[in-house]
Amino acid sequence: MTARTIRYGRHTRPLVAGAVALATATALAAALPALGPNGAGASSHREAPQILGLPQYDTTDVYAFVSPDTPDTVTMIANWIPFEEPAGGPNFYPFATDGRYEINIDNNGDARPDIVYRWAFRNDRTPGPANSFTGNGTFLYNNGPVTSLNDENLLFRQSYTLSRLDAKRDSWFTLLDRAPVAPSYVGKASMPNYAGLRDAAVKSFGSTSAHGAPTGFAGGKSFAGQTDDPFYLDLRVFDLLYGGDLSEVGSDTLAGFNVNTVALQVPKKDLTAAGDNVIGIWSTTSKRNSSGDYVQVSRLGSPLVNEVVVPYHRKDRFNHSQPANDAQFAPFVLTPELPKVVEAVYGIPAPATPRNDLVAAFLTGVDGLNKPAKVTPSEMLRLNVNQFSGQQASRLGVIGGDKNGFPNGRRLTDDVVDIALQVVEGKLLPNHPAAVDTLGDGVDVNDSDLSNVFPYVALPHSGSDPRGAAAANSTEDQGKTALDGGASTGGTPSTEPGTGSGSSDSTGGAAGGSSGMALQAERASSDEPMSSAASMGLAAAAGLALLGGSAWMWRRRRHAHPAQPGQTGTVE
Repeated sequence: MTARTIRYGRHTRPLVAGAVALATATALAAALPALGPNGAGASSHREAPQILGLPQYDTTDVYAFVSPDTPDTVTMIANWIPFEEPAGGPNFYPFATDGRYEINIDNNGDARPDIVYRWAFRNDRTPGPANSFTGNGTFLYNNGPVTSLNDENLLFRQSYTLSRLDAKRDSWFTLLDRAPVAPSYVGKASMPNYAGLRDAAVKSFGSTSAHGAPTGFAGGKSFAGQTDDPFYLDLRVFDLLYGGDLSEVGSDTLAGFNVNTVALQVPKKDLTAAGDNVIGIWSTTSKRNSSGDYVQVSRLGSPLVNEVVVPYHRKDRFNHSQPANDAQFAPFVLTPELPKVVEAVYGIPAPATPRNDLVAAFLTGVDGLNKPAKVTPSEMLRLNVNQFSGQQASRLGVIGGDKNGFPNGRRLTDDVVDIALQVVEGKLLPNHPAAVDTLGDGVDVNDSDLSNVFPYVALPHSGSDPRGAAAANSTEDQGKTALDGGASTGGTPSTEPGTGSGSSDSTGGAAGGSSGMALQAERASSDEPMSSAASMGLAAAAGLALLGGSAWMWRRRRHAHPAQPGQTGTVE
């Protein structure tokens, strides 16, 4: 069935709530707001030099939480490919077929993976000459409306194998084979019911492997495909800490972008070890090299660590490293750079070092919350799978009085930027400035509705819609015209219903194109040269005529070539 959505609301707020009230510390209140954005860095979006050129392998975020609708299970989510522009065709955003996408679990605190879930992808179908309108080949991702994952019109399809490693038994189990990947959301004309495609890509697995062998596990659910990027923040920190004068704040600069997601929901008992309810979670991505060996190129546990804590000259090393070797990064936690940068720029004293208060947040977990009984200091997301009762939900997680939020795991609604900012600036230290308690980047919620059923992440943004329109939680663009980045105030936007790739528009385009081509022929017989602008206009008109004809062929093809069963491997 189609998942219902929950509207959490969206708004911006002052960077420091009530800062003006701190009359005795005006300079401090004015400077502290700039601290928030610098703690962001877009979580793990393009965070290290080597991964910049490998977006298919670049993990952006990891989430782990007790499933809200099935509290006897844990949901783990990992995202890849930062800054996916929804209309980024014609090839859009496939998973890499020479990569291994993994979620690792440490359930005894020794900083080594006891369980590994691995997604390995393959291309089940790619466009060929037979799929084209000419017989010579096609550039299209789909050549008609797509209404199912095995629709004949979907020319590019992927599937995956999901495997689990049980380190204690030194055994791999295949949980799903040929499970379908939800495609990139090309647009509303191409995929009129994308929610249905997403639902069809959620697959369940049981206590036996895909090959019929018993696994000893209770089963679970898996999803792989495109989603909205659930991370929210303002990225203009890189423009001299928000314009140097705090004039560039309060806009979710990830609004409208998508990511590629894998999500997994499994019973708690399949993850924990006897006597300990805390698990550590991190993702890794490995890429096959020319020798056929797989080399780890990305690693992510808690957000913001490789962005804010690890310095430039060690970022690639962190991505290649294992948690068991994280002692090499401890000096960057004990003596973090961010507070010193703030002190240098704004004159706000940095907390004294060594910062032992950050060790619990970044390396061990917090006593009585999410610290394992025995722990090797290492960077990962730590989750106590036993929820604390009587908690009032807060986007600020533990520092907001909600023990079931970050850094006790990470929920999709946790405001990790504000949390990390306050902690790095001394929230956990006694006698810290009062303004630290209200620090934030001005963005409190994601731009899209979350789902109330697995995989919980919001549907991806459609290629039909301009990405800039999604950043509606910013007020700074109000009053601008379409020429300087704002919404057009005159006429009807071209993306409203009835003005897209409909049949009436195609007919109109064809008519206009015929007139344009006639004019072009008339001007060609004249000795008067055509201007470049006129030539471009006429070429565009001719293009519309071709599009009109293509639209007619599109509809004709849809009826002439019904979907064939069995085109992709699905899992029962």
